[in-house]
Amino acid sequence: MGPIGTRTIGPDGAAGVNTELLVVCLYKGEAAPESLAGAAAPALQSGDFSGKEGEMALLYTGEGGNGNGVAASRLMLLGLGERDGFTLDKLRRAAATAAKKARSLKAGEMVLSPRTPHAATGEQAAQAAAEGAALGLYRFRKYKSGIKNKTDETDDEEQSDPGVELLAADDEATASATRRGAEAGEKIARGARLARDLANEPGSTATPEFLAGQAEEISTRHDMGLTVLDRAGIDSESMTGLSTVGRSSSQEPRFIVLEHRGGGDEAPVVLVGKGVTFDSGGISIKPSAGMEEMKFDMGGGAAVLGAMEAVGALGLPVNVVALVPATENLPAGDAYKPGDVLQFSNGKTVEVISTDAEGRLILADALLYAKRYDPACVIDCATLTGAVLVGLGKAASGLMGNDDDLVSEVQAAGESAGERAWPLPLFEDYTDQIESDTADIKNTGGRNAGTLTAGAFLKEFADFPWAHLDVAGTAWDVPLKNPYVAKGATGTPARLLVELLRARSESSNTSQHERR
Repeated sequence: MGPIGTRTIGPDGAAGVNTELLVVCLYKGEAAPESLAGAAAPALQSGDFSGKEGEMALLYTGEGGNGNGVAASRLMLLGLGERDGFTLDKLRRAAATAAKKARSLKAGEMVLSPRTPHAATGEQAAQAAAEGAALGLYRFRKYKSGIKNKTDETDDEEQSDPGVELLAADDEATASATRRGAEAGEKIARGARLARDLANEPGSTATPEFLAGQAEEISTRHDMGLTVLDRAGIDSESMTGLSTVGRSSSQEPRFIVLEHRGGGDEAPVVLVGKGVTFDSGGISIKPSAGMEEMKFDMGGGAAVLGAMEAVGALGLPVNVVALVPATENLPAGDAYKPGDVLQFSNGKTVEVISTDAEGRLILADALLYAKRYDPACVIDCATLTGAVLVGLGKAASGLMGNDDDLVSEVQAAGESAGERAWPLPLFEDYTDQIESDTADIKNTGGRNAGTLTAGAFLKEFADFPWAHLDVAGTAWDVPLKNPYVAKGATGTPARLLVELLRARSESSNTSQHERR
């Protein structure tokens, strides 16, 4: 898709907007803007359109507005529901609904007139609308035959994506805010779309080396520091978990480090993403049914790389380090086995109970590596446990940590970004549950509280402010009632991470200004 632009409203109001499809958002029971009253009257007066959330009415105005003075070829009324309940995330959904409808109508362009929720700014509204439109138009079609152009621009076999513009008021301050919001939303959405692309790729393509190549492209585009450790480098760093999990695959593991230095001497925020590019379960092999979906077990790593793409594009004035341990988890003659004992670089020993609990082993290495940065905080995200689906379904990611303020910060960023995360406890009882008779701890505590014992395991390797996001339920195949979530990979929690970093950078800038 192309960039999302803006268009300034003229003296004739919305009626003067010349476009193939003009989308006007209305609250429940609200009248149309005065300049569109005549064109909208048939839908409003007949009761065909009431403004309830998600409701649409398409009106063909004809050339010259068919006597109604409307310049647009088609007018779509889009319902937002009750004014008091309208949020930025509902605006994202509305924009996605409109963009998808524009594509199905084969409209070459769409102009959307967004509304600003209570307590939000026009810039925030423009950002949300741009995110929603860009995410709603996402399709993964790389392996579809018969499509000439697979970049969502044009093709002969499917509807092409419309150009999208947001309508802004004619005063310069409002127009500038709308432009800033649209640009930010489009960049954030591009990061999330990259995360979706990476997780949708088959494991035969998205190997550890492939992920390292994607990181290199991000580093080149945005002038970031890049370090990629191969098998020898991983062994030299004593990354026991990553080396052990990856040793049975012909695809060598990689440890990827991306560094965005935009915050001077400030301690960095470290993002860690699980990058298991295909997870068979190893010796503790998974059932065959549904195993093809285990290509998305690198969804956490994909989200971290997507977040870094957005961070670079936005030029955020903050220091961010991304760590992605990447490997396959396959059975073979030299695969690690249940009962093995691993010793990590901090001296802690781990008894392997299940080789299908491999994600926490490679994340442990990354958490230990993160310590060298003396980080302000570390946030890891991983498709870690099926148990989180039992507890939270697909409505929220599981959120744990050793710092209440950081956990609250992550939760707030998720609410703002529309990628909800729900706090779960890390009582000492869960650490007791992973005690081992043979080693210091074991890599799984059994069926009960599986998400929480996984969090308790990771906590043993985090002696800095740390939060953990279990996205096994939210990174893939979320029900499609949300129009900006596509089939397959969702990109979660890329936008949550960007929102947190933007909030931190704004807070830092405010503090510096106050000190001056």
